[in-house]
Amino acid sequence: MSTAEAPRTMTASPVLELQLDCRSEAVGPARRLAATFLEQMEPATEKEAREAVILVVSELVTNAVRHAGGKTCTLRLRAGPESVVVDVGDSSPVLPRPRTPDVTGEGGGFGWSMVCRIASAVEITKEPAGKTVTAVIPRRGRGSA
Repeated sequence: MSTAEAPRTMTASPVLELQLDCRSEAVGPARRLAATFLEQMEPATEKEAREAVILVVSELVTNAVRHAGGKTCTLRLRAGPESVVVDVGDSSPVLPRPRTPDVTGEGGGFGWSMVCRIASAVEITKEPAGKTVTAVIPRRGRGSA
């Protein structure tokens, strides 16, 4: 078997955890940190899956900023052999819900349904001081065998 065909296994489950100021300026750095986290994974996560994780991070952090009303939110990324798990925690007990999208571009309404379509699983956990939204994204794109 050639090196290119040899299966590669992940020896450790990488984790990235950080606390963000719950302000719109936090979304860009969260996306960049997620991209860096994904670039360092071995074996590499497929491009479609990396883009999906970054989009989910962006949407969930944006939702925390827009709707939670707290001072901080948390982002946690966990990588396993088959998936990347995105957790975003905030201080609001209000659960995410689908909204009618605002096609004028001013009111949003696209993010939550997009996260639910992209992720293979989505879970919301009520916490003593808010909630955590968890989205699981497969490391292999939909077009992979």
